[in-house]
Amino acid sequence: MTRFALVRARPRRAGFTILEVVLALAILLFGMVAVLGLLTTGAALTRTAQLRTEAAAATEAVLADLEETLFPFQPDVAANGGDELGAPKPIVDRPLPGSSGVVYSATAKANPARAKEWRVDVELTWTSAGVRRERRFTTLLVQELPFGERLRRQFIEGGAPPASTAPVPPGSVAPAPPGSVAPAPAGAAPTDAPR
Repeated sequence: MTRFALVRARPRRAGFTILEVVLALAILLFGMVAVLGLLTTGAALTRTAQLRTEAAAATEAVLADLEETLFPFQPDVAANGGDELGAPKPIVDRPLPGSSGVVYSATAKANPARAKEWRVDVELTWTSAGVRRERRFTTLLVQELPFGERLRRQFIEGGAPPASTAPVPPGSVAPAPPGSVAPAPAGAAPTDAPR
């Protein structure tokens, strides 16, 4: 036998080489960085959506407050035949209802083409991270009685709610509003059929 035949080939040990381990760790690291990047992007998008929602809610709150309070109610002037809503007065740094730290100012200018229409310039101001921030927007408002005052007049001063909103007992037919034609009961012959 030859010398080479006597030397047995050593069996390879089972396991990974250092190169395989480093390559696996690099792939794992790349995947983890991608996942963390997605998580931070998702968190940033969630925060942006939350801030936009809060801004929209603040804008709606300002508009609701303006509709109720911009035109001062003057019942004594209305009793003498005048307009019951006065001209709008400028609003300066009024706290926003339902939002702490947010104030707004508003000025109204009459539209010369339409008597009861007003252009209202609004400025929202708040402090964020120690920095004073502001946003401005413009809206149109019609000079009319506020919704709350209309409800108060309808239900408190007017007594019972109108017939169209009164509850109807089960099995009965609701009364028709004044000036309308009531529907015929089921199975009844039409009354104005040609003869």
